[in-house]
Amino acid sequence: MSAQLPFFRYHPDPVATGSITASSEACVCCGQAHGWIYTATFYTEQDMTGRICPWCIADGSAAMRFDGEFTDAYGLDGISWETLNEVTRRTPGFHAWQDPRWLVHCTDAAAYVGEVGHSELAAHPEALDQLRNEMRLDGWHDTQQLEQFLTHLGQAASAMLFKCTVCDTHLAYTDSS
Repeated sequence: MSAQLPFFRYHPDPVATGSITASSEACVCCGQAHGWIYTATFYTEQDMTGRICPWCIADGSAAMRFDGEFTDAYGLDGISWETLNEVTRRTPGFHAWQDPRWLVHCTDAAAYVGEVGHSELAAHPEALDQLRNEMRLDGWHDTQQLEQFLTHLGQAASAMLFKCTVCDTHLAYTDSS
């Protein structure tokens, strides 16, 4: 492998989440084979054949060259334009069944930790409580059914876990096929 991967504040371990993998493939943006390639979402109207290296994500050159975004701005309310630009255009996205959404806490984008099941989510009770409350607001009024769904996370559905970059609170939302 070549140089150390760039650091992404809002996606600190994209190798662990599967968004960046080891590869000998050359980057479609810079033409270099750095030993790593991005494998998750990229939204652009341009025809693009090939994948992008983490360095072209970090410096914004891929988003600029292909006029695209790695993450939709949906849900990124109440943050600065600079942070919105960093998350959507200079941070690796992640794999999800539905369109991924980024969570916000303390008026900053949260850092994506990864896709988790119930046992991993239970290690962060504040995220589990936040998820319960959100699901109740979305119409899950049967507590027994809600708890059964949550205990089966990691099977037919999973949770996307985030961590606040300001106060370290964990947050989550559910994703399913």
